[in-house]
Amino acid sequence: MSMKKALPYLILAGLAAAGCLLAEDKLAGGPYVINVTQRSATVAWVVDGGAAVLSAGGKMVKSSPALRIEKSQFTGLQPGTSYNYEIPGHSDATGTFRTAPAAGAAFQFVAYGDTRTRDDVHRKVVEAILKYAAPDFIVQTGDMVADGSDSSLWPTFFDIERQLLRKAAYFPALGNHERNDSFFYQFFGGKAYYSFNWGNAHFTVLDSDLPNVAPTEAAREAFWAEETRWLEDDLQKAQTAEYRFIVAHHPPMTAVAKRQNDNPHMKALTPLLEKYKVTAGIFGHDHNYQHYVKNGVHYIVTGGGGAPLYDVAKANPKFLLKAISTEHFVTVSVGGKSAKLQAIAVDGSTLDEFALK
Repeated sequence: MSMKKALPYLILAGLAAAGCLLAEDKLAGGPYVINVTQRSATVAWVVDGGAAVLSAGGKMVKSSPALRIEKSQFTGLQPGTSYNYEIPGHSDATGTFRTAPAAGAAFQFVAYGDTRTRDDVHRKVVEAILKYAAPDFIVQTGDMVADGSDSSLWPTFFDIERQLLRKAAYFPALGNHERNDSFFYQFFGGKAYYSFNWGNAHFTVLDSDLPNVAPTEAAREAFWAEETRWLEDDLQKAQTAEYRFIVAHHPPMTAVAKRQNDNPHMKALTPLLEKYKVTAGIFGHDHNYQHYVKNGVHYIVTGGGGAPLYDVAKANPKFLLKAISTEHFVTVSVGGKSAKLQAIAVDGSTLDEFALK
């Protein structure tokens, strides 16, 4: 759907030809907003088309819903503008988002990840974000659910995230627990890696989950070579941005004892990040908070979204500034040529705070 003129309220109607959401359909997720730029956005929602049931010995073993994604694309929007939207047939299916602003405008984003288990803790993290932050958009560092191919898990994820997703644009990275499954691509925009601009900042979101990319080593190496070439080209083109952020699931360094040197492909990227003066890399995978600085690049691990916590027993003292094993999220507030990162625990206390330069 395109628009000749931007409207303050986007009503998703007239979608019958594309398979419109009927009143009897059950919402399994959303609505939420993806692929947001200065001039465009996609409003999406997930529909539960009914569940298949497995049984054995006369007893139900498991039910799994048939999920489908519905999307409506809007163009001709105005930069830095807040829009409300509603889904026809569901009086409570409303939300708001803000388009990307022009360079120099102030904004805030939230980053967190590894929400895949302990739903009660995941819910507390989301509640804390709603209480202590006001993001223009959300960066998710991956591992949203325990198994991305299991359709029964996604409705729970979307239920926990519901209020947050209706307030800000969403930019996720692939985690290993997404299993490179088609659900991720259907729900969140169809790309394994991508980049976007927001104000005077450039964001590059990578697919670091090589084991699930392809069944053979040769195919995985080819994928990574292509992605690395794309990354360098993307960073070259972004040198006029005041800030450059890398987002991926797997971190290049870690304090977790059992994961030392687990991600050599990501570690090999660090000279490239230094060459193109990346401001910060934001990662997940390790269920804790970590902050390093190496040759001018900040490396943040924010994997405290709900999955069982990991130790921080093997931190490298040469580059480490902070390592805490606790549930949390990260806010980054950008105002023109100044920016500040805060790591915030679920009780609202500040775990870490520093300026980004």
